[in-house]
Amino acid sequence: MTLLEVRKVLNATCVTGHSLDVIVVKTACGADLMSDVLSHDKEKTILLTGLIHPQVIRTATIIDIVCVVFVRGKVPDQDIIDLAEKNNIPILCTRYPLYEACGLLYNAGLGVISDEPSRY
Repeated sequence: MTLLEVRKVLNATCVTGHSLDVIVVKTACGADLMSDVLSHDKEKTILLTGLIHPQVIRTATIIDIVCVVFVRGKVPDQDIIDLAEKNNIPILCTRYPLYEACGLLYNAGLGVISDEPSRY
């Protein structure tokens, strides 16, 4: 799935100047605790979060997150946008809450991050 497809599924806006059609995504991680995000080790992942803070972008750079999606209608300030652009991390913003945004992406075919078999 490309980030352009992610943007369409989430009815999101891109607040950075990135070309979304060339960036491929395989999995998603939804979290507001950056310590949870740091334990993630999958490639080509997007981070969905309601936490609007520069630490989100710094955390994303540490584990090579390919895009940050801010949920619940939250829009980052210009300092966060500038930091994301400096680190080549696109930012999308959606009105969907975290749970629903993750569900929409899952239903659209985006992979899961767990290596454990589903219990359901």
